[in-house]
Amino acid sequence: MFTFPRGFTWEIMILKLPFLKKPPRVAVIRLAGSIASGTRGSLSDEALAPLIEKAFRKGKPKAVALILNSPGGSPVQSGLIAARIRRLADEKKLPVHAFVEDVAASGGYWLAAAADDIWADGGSIIGSIGVISAGFGAQELLERQGIERRVYTAGKSKSTLDPFQKEKPEDVKRLKSLLDDMHALFIEHVKTRRAGKLDESADLFTGEFWLAGRALELGLIDGIGHIEPKLKELYGDKVRMIRYGRRKPLLSRFGAQVVGDGLAALEERAIFARYGL
Repeated sequence: MFTFPRGFTWEIMILKLPFLKKPPRVAVIRLAGSIASGTRGSLSDEALAPLIEKAFRKGKPKAVALILNSPGGSPVQSGLIAARIRRLADEKKLPVHAFVEDVAASGGYWLAAAADDIWADGGSIIGSIGVISAGFGAQELLERQGIERRVYTAGKSKSTLDPFQKEKPEDVKRLKSLLDDMHALFIEHVKTRRAGKLDESADLFTGEFWLAGRALELGLIDGIGHIEPKLKELYGDKVRMIRYGRRKPLLSRFGAQVVGDGLAALEERAIFARYGL
């Protein structure tokens, strides 16, 4: 039986082969379009959840980057998507970088603020930190057509803001109260995520929006920059960008759901038009 001499130590040498070292990976999630539940918008928490989860969990990325091009939409869906991004970022201890294309306004900026830093093109539109509710009144149209609408409710507020009845001051007051509460949530989110960066002397929460240069001065973004050069600056020239994006449903690819998709597209086009896009 062979024995080693006393004092002999067995050392295992681990060879490090430079050419086998994997380049850093950054997961890139594209968030483009209006924000709404169901089929009414391009972005919803339900639709994006698998995509976001996969981006954070697959392949051990060094960071996650968001490519944003959204004029906003539902504040609830904006909050749900942003909260999911933050939960996963904290869980995985990954930095999140946002890169704005044409616009990150209203709910789009809510999503951008979920990132640790925000970069934009010089011509990007940033801001619109406010809440809006829009509707129509058609009671006179019914009268001209000789149509009598009959509504019966249990609960005095059940027919609040009925578009076929005259607007009531108490209904408007209640709606404005709800909008103010939602606006306060938006403001709190921005102040929390941009703590120490915002221009405290400026009134940033009127719903106004700005080009990126002015947004930088106000502390709403961290700089003018584009995704590829910025990620190379942060993670090296060999950084790999693993892109994640939504695929259209199979039926939509073959022209099905034309009416629903058409109406959703018109609604989305109208939201972008608010910013001249």
